Amino acid sequence: MLRVASQVVEQKSRNLWVGLASSESEILEAQKLRYRVFGEEMGARLNPRTPGVDHDHFDAHCQHLIVRDEAHGRIVGTYRILTPEAARTIGSYYSESEFDLTRFQHLRERLVEVGRSCIDAEYRTGAVIALLWNGLSRFMLVNGYEYMMGCASIGMADGGHNAANIYQALQDKLAPVEYHVFPRNPLPVEALASGVKAEIPPLLKGYLRAGAQVCGAPAWDPDFNTADLLILLNMARVDARYAKHFVERQDA
Repeated sequence: MLRVASQVVEQKSRNLWVGLASSESEILEAQKLRYRVFGEEMGARLNPRTPGVDHDHFDAHCQHLIVRDEAHGRIVGTYRILTPEAARTIGSYYSESEFDLTRFQHLRERLVEVGRSCIDAEYRTGAVIALLWNGLSRFMLVNGYEYMMGCASIGMADGGHNAANIYQALQDKLAPVEYHVFPRNPLPVEALASGVKAEIPPLLKGYLRAGAQVCGAPAWDPDFNTADLLILLNMARVDARYAKHFVERQDA
């Protein structure tokens, strides 16, 4: 397992470290954080085998990027990383449960999937997501992977109207048609779009600023009650104005 170079930063008197989980106990703590955010806070139907733990069959094949508050000894942010080699071993990417990825076939050897991104409610100030993105970028660069994909989730507490409005508002951010994917459970965008100004979630907004593209219409995930957009980021095309937030290039 690759170990991402450690990084400790001072942010509002908190020492934050980012790296890959190196023990079962760290992975378990990250899974507990996921449960608190997705299950308790967002109301997702997780059906955990172990109470209070978000776990599925992909976890054992993934690497788990974590941000730890060293002063308080707790994990406060996490991302799940599935490499192309691991996806080949397990037989699919997680996103394939929601989308037909046929048009990504030629990318698979260079394509990393990220997901299950979450941050402890007390740490949503920007520092933790910046560290997670820095960790992701170093992982991609060190391993020579070229493309990153993941599902950007939009809450559907309003019945999906905002999600439909977001998709319609992002037509200029669509990937070329040869990179389009097809939702297995499509959100009925035309029926739900209301014409009201879209409220784009911060994480999706960050991806787009970095240069990511939307690869087609949203899927509805009934378990998480979200509308998911499949996002693709070519690391070679990360927007230079945003690179300092997303990519920490190391020349040494």
